[in-house]
Amino acid sequence: MKLFDGGRAPNPRRVRVFLAEKGLTVPLVPVDMGALEHRGEQVAQRNPLRRLPVLELDDGTIITESIAICRYFEELHPEPALFGKGALGKAMVEMWQRRLELNLMTSVAAAFRHIHPAMKEWEVPQIPEWGEANKPKAIEFLHLLDNELAEREFAAGDAYSVADITGMIAIDFMKPARIKVPQECTNVLRWYAALTSRPSATA
Repeated sequence: MKLFDGGRAPNPRRVRVFLAEKGLTVPLVPVDMGALEHRGEQVAQRNPLRRLPVLELDDGTIITESIAICRYFEELHPEPALFGKGALGKAMVEMWQRRLELNLMTSVAAAFRHIHPAMKEWEVPQIPEWGEANKPKAIEFLHLLDNELAEREFAAGDAYSVADITGMIAIDFMKPARIKVPQECTNVLRWYAALTSRPSATA
C-alpha cells in the first residue's frame, strides 16, 4: 500500500490529518505539485484526472478522492469514529462534511485558483471575476457556521470528525486565497484554534 501525496495541498492534507487522528502510518510517495509532477505519467496512469491524493493498495487497486480514501480507512479501523456513530451521528457528519466542502472549501479554492498568479497554468481559463465572486460566499458561510458553533464544540456535534478536518484545512487555505475569518465570528475562531492545537493538524 502507498499513498501518492501532494504536500501542503488541501486534499492530500485531509487524508494525512485523518490518518494521524487514526494513528495510522501509510508509506507516502511525494509528488511535487509545484513542479506539476501530478500531471505526469506516474499519477496519470493511476488517476486519469491527474489529481491527488491517490491510494494504491497491495493488489494494485486504486482509490482516489480524499474522502473516499478516508472512508476506506474508517471501515478498516473504525475507532476513533471520524464519520460518526449510529444512523443519526453518521448523517450529521455527512451533512456537515458536505456543507463545509461545498460552501467553504470550494469557494476558497475558487478564489485562490482564479486569482492567484501562481495558478495561471493550473486553472485554464483563469477567471479573476469568478475568484472575487467566491470570497463573499466563503464569508457568508462562516457567519452561518459561527451561529451553529455557538451550540456545540465541533462541526457535526460533540465529537471531532472528518467535517472538522475539512473545515480546518479550508480555513488554512484562506490565507493564500487572501480571505480572513471575520473577527466577529468568535465561535469559528475558537473552534479553529482548538482544531489547530491537535497534534494531527501538523500532518
